[in-house]
Amino acid sequence: MTTTVKSSPLGLTVLVLLHHRPLHPYGIQQLLKQWGKEQVVNVGQRTGLYRTIERLQAGGLIAVRQTEREQQYPERTVYEVTDAGRAVTRDWLEQMLAVPKAEFPVFPVALSNMLMLTPDEVAPLLGRRLERITAQRAELERQTAAAPAGLPRITLIENEYLITVLGAEERWLHGVLDDLRDGSLTWTPDMLAAFQEADPDEPGEQTR
Repeated sequence: MTTTVKSSPLGLTVLVLLHHRPLHPYGIQQLLKQWGKEQVVNVGQRTGLYRTIERLQAGGLIAVRQTEREQQYPERTVYEVTDAGRAVTRDWLEQMLAVPKAEFPVFPVALSNMLMLTPDEVAPLLGRRLERITAQRAELERQTAAAPAGLPRITLIENEYLITVLGAEERWLHGVLDDLRDGSLTWTPDMLAAFQEADPDEPGEQTR
């Protein structure tokens, strides 16, 4: 009996890799790193990869091809994608490309609660983030520039997207830091308390 498998970035990537050839988990992890996919999927913890493989197998999307035994390595189970897995891969990919998903990254959550700190406390924290974002973008640009000449653009399209997103955040952070430094973005406990006191309890009360 198979179970329905919820789509995930790592699940999709594993299925796509198995379209190319059967692989064991270690081979999947190495190929993910070799192709630079660790920029877009979390492969740092091998346990996460094994759990994903288990879910894909339970859902009938992949199956055991064979078990390899070599003296210098422990026993390795090689997986291959099934016909059902090929169909699901296409469905997941089309959905992820076409339909924006409601995601909840941590940075917007931190921004929404930033008023717990003072502007003077926030500025150096955002400055540190800006340094890291700038370094990430520079590293992606370096990797992209170091790619072999003539490599099809499609093979590095995720780098192109990430560079654009990181560049946009860089510009936004520069603007926010400028506003913090010149005082155009500021807040105090008294200011926030006054706003809360003026806020109506019921929606639409101001129009009554």
